[in-house]
Amino acid sequence: MKRTVGLIGRKLGMTTLFADDGTKVPVTVIQAGPCPVVQKKTVEKDGYSAVQVGFDQLPGHKLNKPQKGHQGKQDKGYFRILREFSLENTDEYEPGQELTTEIFKPGDRVRLTGTSKGKGFAGVMKRWNFAGSPSSHGHEKVHRKPGAIGQCAYPGKVFKGKKMPGQMGNKKVTYANAEVVAVRPADNVIIIKGQVPGPTNGIVVLRKKN
Repeated sequence: MKRTVGLIGRKLGMTTLFADDGTKVPVTVIQAGPCPVVQKKTVEKDGYSAVQVGFDQLPGHKLNKPQKGHQGKQDKGYFRILREFSLENTDEYEPGQELTTEIFKPGDRVRLTGTSKGKGFAGVMKRWNFAGSPSSHGHEKVHRKPGAIGQCAYPGKVFKGKKMPGQMGNKKVTYANAEVVAVRPADNVIIIKGQVPGPTNGIVVLRKKN
């Protein structure tokens, strides 16, 4: 896949739109950008080619001195979130240049990356959709247990990756083929068909898919 630039956004929530044929379409509204280019990285200087962009302005006194010096070079303000987009060629981008929702258009396919909602410690029925044990016939206090996890005498261990109770959610999730339904540059808003990983006000990274 060709590497392309993208935007950082904030998930505002879900709503419904109606298509031209009257079909009801569930959509997610994302406030994306504007994202100024904070730094341009080149193969000659940094060993790889990329642009670093910022999102969500905040007062300078909330940053430490190294970050304040790094972000203050372009006189575009200071940002809570910084992300890099690896590119094959950065010639068309310069530090201080603003990236807006206009880089997307309706019908585009995008890769969306966010952090899923954290659900805390969960058992196997909630976390992995296990059926659980029967409710009767000698089963006592094991109705929501995973059952046997061993491998008999050989190999005599529990394999890595075994579906077990544990932390559920709060993980990086990428949707590889989301569809852009509408773009509203005046409001810095992109409307995506369907759901988007993460809670309301969660940070989402959008990258155009080629």
